[in-house]
Amino acid sequence: MIAFTVDDCWLDGWRGRTTLVADDEGFRRARGSDPKPEAHLAGTVLPGFRDAHVHLGLVDGTELLAGGIAAVDDFGWELDLARTWPSASGFPRVTIAGQLLTVPGGYPTASGWAPPGASWEIAAPDDAPAAVDRQLDAGAAFIKIALNADAGPVLDDATLARVVEHAHARGVTVAAHAQGKGQAARAFAAGVDVLAHAPWSERLSDELLGAMVAGATAAGAMTARPMTWVSTLDIHGWGARDADFVVASDNVRRFHAVGGRIRYGTDLGNGPLPVGINARELLALEHAGLGLDALAAAIAPAAPGAPNGFGRHLSVISAEGAPDRATDPAAWLATARLIDHDRLKEHLR
Repeated sequence: MIAFTVDDCWLDGWRGRTTLVADDEGFRRARGSDPKPEAHLAGTVLPGFRDAHVHLGLVDGTELLAGGIAAVDDFGWELDLARTWPSASGFPRVTIAGQLLTVPGGYPTASGWAPPGASWEIAAPDDAPAAVDRQLDAGAAFIKIALNADAGPVLDDATLARVVEHAHARGVTVAAHAQGKGQAARAFAAGVDVLAHAPWSERLSDELLGAMVAGATAAGAMTARPMTWVSTLDIHGWGARDADFVVASDNVRRFHAVGGRIRYGTDLGNGPLPVGINARELLALEHAGLGLDALAAAIAPAAPGAPNGFGRHLSVISAEGAPDRATDPAAWLATARLIDHDRLKEHLR
């Protein structure tokens, strides 16, 4: 066990100068019974950065830790391979969705990017529970539904509802790729928890955004819970900021303004995106109105199941040479490096 101080600490809020402990379980905040700190780690410490939307089948996952990403959510791939990633050597902490649940002939069966085994087709509502069970029994931590009406048929309302109902009954969340007019609203009405992308097919109404934040329809009927959006803004032009980027950014700006929760995610594997921290994604979120606290919450959420919110990696931003965090928060966060629990002593003084 090693106790050490840091200059500042983010853990669902700024903690100021903080004492942390590295023990057999990972990193955590110190308790009263812990030994006094014997060393110092210079800089600001946050939980290891998380990319909440990747496709590990399209990139080299062993490059992510060096790129500053400690945890990822894989949003769909062939099941036999995907189930190996959470225990793969050299990978960040991985949670998987398993296969994308779709209808016969629906997205992504003809997309070109996804192998045949990356999706599972559901023909009728009664097939939905078995499709969900197939993913969870193979190690999936959440379920992903394809609602891409621009690319073909999508699940009907009854089947969509059965998928969500069964997933919730088994204690997991449901994410949806909602693309095409009306699909984000359908996902919300069915109780989907997460939109895998900030919507770009249409400008969502203020009323719908408010309902998504409240977890209630305009008529007051409660859905499963408020929605979370994964950002993925940089896929629209990869820095060129095309028309879809403009719509998605406007939706993010207004969703965030009324209290919507945004998670940093890049859709890594979709085009020329950096395998690591994407400074363009962070800057796009800053331009959409997310300040320092919202950006930190988006990219450095507390590690699920880890003591006091930290896992086995810390994201550390140097006290010297980094941009000013108050005026350039996205650029400041983009300078973070990961410190591995097993190599902590190399960084202490």
